[in-house]
Amino acid sequence: MWEVLGVSVALMAPSAAVNLNPQAAAGTVGRAVPLAFALATVGVLLIAYTFVRLCQRFHHAGSVYGFVGATLGARTGVVAGWALLGTYALFGVTTASAAGIFGATFLDDVGLWTHQPSWLGFLIGAIALAGVFSLAIAPVRGTARFLLSVEGGTVALIVIVAVVILLRLVTGSTPQAHSVDLSVFTVPPGTSVSAVFLGVVFAFLSFAGFEVSATLGEETRTPRQDIPRAILGTVAFGGLFFVFVTAVAMMGFGADAEGVAAFTRSGSLLGGLGSRYVAGWVGEAITIGAAISAFSCALSCVVGAARLLFALARDGVGFSPFGTLSVTRGTPVRAAAAVVIGMYLVIGGTWFVLGDKPFDLFAASGAVGTLVVLVAYALATIGATRLLFFSGRSHVAIWEIVIPALALLLIGYTLFRNTWPYPTGAAGAYPALSAAWLLVGVIWVLARPAATRRAGRLLVADEGLQAQKPATTRAGTADRGQ
Repeated sequence: MWEVLGVSVALMAPSAAVNLNPQAAAGTVGRAVPLAFALATVGVLLIAYTFVRLCQRFHHAGSVYGFVGATLGARTGVVAGWALLGTYALFGVTTASAAGIFGATFLDDVGLWTHQPSWLGFLIGAIALAGVFSLAIAPVRGTARFLLSVEGGTVALIVIVAVVILLRLVTGSTPQAHSVDLSVFTVPPGTSVSAVFLGVVFAFLSFAGFEVSATLGEETRTPRQDIPRAILGTVAFGGLFFVFVTAVAMMGFGADAEGVAAFTRSGSLLGGLGSRYVAGWVGEAITIGAAISAFSCALSCVVGAARLLFALARDGVGFSPFGTLSVTRGTPVRAAAAVVIGMYLVIGGTWFVLGDKPFDLFAASGAVGTLVVLVAYALATIGATRLLFFSGRSHVAIWEIVIPALALLLIGYTLFRNTWPYPTGAAGAYPALSAAWLLVGVIWVLARPAATRRAGRLLVADEGLQAQKPATTRAGTADRGQ
């Protein structure tokens, strides 16, 4: 249970996310960052219902590929799996970039490397990826324990600092005379609905990956109990943590225009506040902890993406070399290598070809990955709705259909508001890149109908709707490298 929880918490990476994602949201919603995170929390809880119900019936290394394939058909399942694979890979790029940004900020804070070149974040992120790969090909039990212990320590320190800041705000003993200001939960005048939901996308980015533990369905002793608990626990904790910490951080910087500008420019949100409100060493500890957290998140991304690629290849809709397990390690080493190489190509292209900065890559890969994962979430929600309420068998109370219906409405509206009116500037590339990735998956499915049909037969035979058979069947198949 704890290892499964560790992988989900690590990919969500709350300590890294809360130090960097809110700045991107503040660029669109201003002081209302906590409101954006509160809306995202509601949406993610609705989506989590889908994964909880599906994980209570299925356990598959392909996560939504298996879930959607078993409920909506193999073709749709492959597209959903392809979408989630792209999301995990892009989030790996996002968090590797974050590790580089935090690492560079730490070196500057302690005076080891001041007047830094703009490419330093890329270099640190690229070095981190090498360590990510070495851990990603190890058995997941030890990896997951490492992830949970690192994240837990940093989160605890952030919560302590946030409580100290809140107490100083209440008592009025702040460096710049800031105080408790509940306007952070209201939208600033003149902010459009589209801007609010673009901010919600960046808040979604902080949660995205909460379902990654579903890819461990073939490696968990009691997957139908432990994985749903891990998913719900991750989302509930994340929602409380993000809303509380972002509210305190925004009030700590100040909810006026000057404070929002300083909030947006921060290279480490709680790191900067920790130095200002508590002590310099506290801010530095949070910054380096956030860097390690981002590293852990990149590791969890590779773990999830490698298992998705392995599942697709094992069923014949991907390249067969990726569908095998290492004899000595028992993990999909080739699939993990392919994922990491792809991440290096994205980082190298942004660094050497486009000449962008690490934060540009962080924002772009995170936004594109979030838009893609919303499509995967929508397909999983539709599949769960069909299985639970329209399969001819009563699985749950009929009133529960309201939950996936609300989830679909929120997902659809968020996607709509991020494409209409079509965004301008750099953000204009995000929907186009997301659509391009999904289109590749659709073309791949249409070009390989025989392989897709074979994958469908395997899903029905091994998972399908036979949810009550022993949990060892599929895992045994995986152990034979099939």
